[in-house]
Amino acid sequence: MTKIEPLGAVRERVLASLREDIIAGRLAPGDRLVERELAERFGVSRVPVREAIRALVAEGFVLFESARRTVVRRLTPTDVRELFELREALEVYAAGLAASRVTPEALAELRDLLDQAARATKEGDAEAITDINTRFHDRIRALAGNSLLISVMEPVDGRLRWLTRRNEEWPQLLTEHRELYEAIASGDPTRARTHALAHVRANYRSTVRHLFGDETGDGGGSTVDGG
Repeated sequence: MTKIEPLGAVRERVLASLREDIIAGRLAPGDRLVERELAERFGVSRVPVREAIRALVAEGFVLFESARRTVVRRLTPTDVRELFELREALEVYAAGLAASRVTPEALAELRDLLDQAARATKEGDAEAITDINTRFHDRIRALAGNSLLISVMEPVDGRLRWLTRRNEEWPQLLTEHRELYEAIASGDPTRARTHALAHVRANYRSTVRHLFGDETGDGGGSTVDGG
């Protein structure tokens, strides 16, 4: 007997795949999402596709340009600035908490992630780097031990991954993560917050530079167009 996949599971499968396609750039800003085509691609009905698209709209990846046209969102400099302002407030706080609650086991996990990031950086594997760096920051938040902080960051995590995936200054990012690790390992919350703040601001500048061609985010009023 053929096992029928629950509608909720189908929706989550389609949603996860489309989200990763956007983050990785396989679906670029401005690309259309057509229910019929996506339903054929995934071998499902239009219902889970429609629900997945609505979820992507709520997550900030997709927008309805009209009743019949749905596209991957073009991020503006303001979008990027607001995301990084939130990241700055929460990740700096998390780093301080992590330093005050650090354990040998957590440090070993962070070191292992840094080793993985170093190998991926050497190989120029952008997708692996993005995944590893996301797990690195996730582990710091977990170490902070504040479940509310994690829940506040969760809705924007995907969009932050989308942004950082476009930043190709991987060796510099690895250096910053190693410095942040050393600061957390020191057990000094002030030092950890200082390095986290420097890291987030440096990542903001490099991300803006890659997306808009400068470090101010003005970009002549341009938006990300995937070009």
